[in-house]
Parts: sequence; structure tokens; C-alpha cells
Amino acid sequence: MSDELKDQLRKLGLRVRPRTVEKSQQDKPGKIAFDERGNAVYEWHDQALTEESEDGERARNKALRYHGLSLVDDEPPKDAPIQQNPKGLRVGYNPYESGLLEKKERRKKKDLRELSKWVETRRKLKERSED
Repeated sequence: MSDELKDQLRKLGLRVRPRTVEKSQQDKPGKIAFDERGNAVYEWHDQALTEESEDGERARNKALRYHGLSLVDDEPPKDAPIQQNPKGLRVGYNPYESGLLEKKERRKKKDLRELSKWVETRRKLKERSED
């Protein structure tokens, strides 16, 4: 639609919204369904995708391929050092991703008796200096 036509429609008080087109079922390789036990299963639309052969496997992989996804190794090597987990103490404990949890060193507690003695001494010195 040209800009002139949009301007004319806008002057008449009409708005033009772009039309959204939903993907049809044919664009998708299948859908999620439920079996008699209530378990989720994937039903393929194309009969070629249900074959139990190398060609069927290749077709299923091609149909489900998504450029934004990739496979990652789940387990680190067994001889790898334990990784630090600075958020572990704040977020919570996850036994599968805990990592090494380091607590911060605690500051030495202040002796309040000593502080009281110091305040008392300062007050006495102040009283003496005023006299």
C-alpha cells in the first residue's frame, strides 16, 4: 500500500493495520497429542516421517531442525576442576549445579565491653576538662 493512500485514509479517520497470517497446520511437521494413558506424544502429519528407517530419521531431523537450537555436552570432563558458583549462596542450593560455594569471611566481632569502657573513659576525661 502506498504512502499516499495511507495518508488519504488517515485524513478520513481510518487506520490501516497490517494483517497477521497464522501458519497453517501444513507448515508444521506435526502436533502434540495425548495417548490413552494421558502421556504427551508427537503425531506426525506426513506418513514419511513415521517410518522407522534411516530415511525417516533423516526426514524427522530435517522437519524439526531449528536454527536457534544446538546440542551441548551436559557433563564436564571428570578431571575438570570444580567451578566457582558465586550466586549459589544467594539464589539457593541446586545439587546438580551447585559448584563450589565459598562463604565470605566474617568480620571479627567487636567487644562491646571494651567499647563501653572507652566511652566511659571519654566521658570522665570530658568532665575533668570542664572542671
